[in-house]
Amino acid sequence: MESGVARAAVVKPFTPNEAKEIVLSLNRPAVFHNMVHDWPVSHWNITYLSELLQERELRFRIGKKKLDTEPQFETQCDYINGTFRQFHEWIQGNSQEEFGPFSQCDRTEFWAYADYKYLAALFNDRPEILQDISWADFGFPGRDGRESTLWVGSLGANTPCHIDSYGCNLVLQVEGRKKWHLFPPEDTAYLYPTRIPYEESSVFSKVNVVNPDRNRYPLFSAAHPYVITLHPGQVLLVPRLWWHHVESIDDITVSVNSWIELDSDHEARVEEAITRTVVCAFKSAESSVNTTCDWLNPTEDGATSHETNLQYLNRAVSAYTEHKRTGDELRRNTHGIEKPEMKTMKMDGHQESEKEQSTDSHFGQYLVPVLPLLTDFTKRETNDIRAELRPRAAEKEHKDGDVHTEDDSLGIQTSNSITSDEVLDCLVNPQVVRLVSQLLLNRKLCL
Repeated sequence: MESGVARAAVVKPFTPNEAKEIVLSLNRPAVFHNMVHDWPVSHWNITYLSELLQERELRFRIGKKKLDTEPQFETQCDYINGTFRQFHEWIQGNSQEEFGPFSQCDRTEFWAYADYKYLAALFNDRPEILQDISWADFGFPGRDGRESTLWVGSLGANTPCHIDSYGCNLVLQVEGRKKWHLFPPEDTAYLYPTRIPYEESSVFSKVNVVNPDRNRYPLFSAAHPYVITLHPGQVLLVPRLWWHHVESIDDITVSVNSWIELDSDHEARVEEAITRTVVCAFKSAESSVNTTCDWLNPTEDGATSHETNLQYLNRAVSAYTEHKRTGDELRRNTHGIEKPEMKTMKMDGHQESEKEQSTDSHFGQYLVPVLPLLTDFTKRETNDIRAELRPRAAEKEHKDGDVHTEDDSLGIQTSNSITSDEVLDCLVNPQVVRLVSQLLLNRKLCL
């Protein structure tokens, strides 16, 4: 199939404006059906990609299929450079001579993941291929492969549970199936957030959500998992600040995603700049003794200086204040007075806006909500769950012979021997950083 060819008009279940309203308003994950069947990218299976990229080498993350109670962070994985053709041969097991660097990995014990590949960089010499993707159908004209990322993995390949600090996420499944475990923003304390390993715009969970250590992380039992298996041709909407763990459940999976920018990103960038400043200050001090930066995710180029981080923070604050003042002026000019905040009501454990309620009418055959996974805990009130967990955790601590304290609001455990990472987890906890950001921005806006 030729790339970038003009597409015949196809009637979709939602107009671009309707789809955009859903994407920007819906505060729960949902799956779009019949929205991308005419996209050329729908034919980007591993065979097609192997032919397209030929002998070009890509970096693959190699992880163990053995299921542990701790997350397998990217800093704990190995990495090799290989082609999609070699990867395909390795999965098929045809001829070990064709495996290339994959020959060192037993596919019954390891998985491989070519993740986070920006299409604009992959196809910089063939820009017409980027037109195989058209997010204009979702109400974002001009957005195509240039703003998209490719993910190719084998059975068991996974991304540890995390939240993305910026935007919301649209994910198209092209080949194979992926299982998504999602958790609402309100579950943050139950997921024991951490910024180590550090990656700009990603907050990781200390919990392996598919095989949790409930004794070590007792609050996780109060979390509300939403689970969906994404099939080829389906597009998943991951709303802002929803936690997600993603795993390939077929021999080969191919996905394409795009992060959609939101107005809230302006404040999120300030929060990320604060986080980076604190994390680099703490961990760089440790690195003065240990020259390795094992606390940095491989996606990061390296630790930045305190001066650079402060410059980044100042730029983020300036961009936010300019956006805020421009928005306030526009609202005053349009309505004469400040536009009041939209009323919200509590539903299913999260705040739902009036605008979001209107998008609920779109649910049906072509927009399917991701449903919560029913557990014994989801049938009871959170306060009752907390009350049950406290004595259980206290009993374990007593048996361990070590004195621990727990801050429910942060989900952080400490012991008599406090490490710098424990202090860091408290300082850059999303709730704490958000408070610091608000105090800083309020000060700047009052000047």
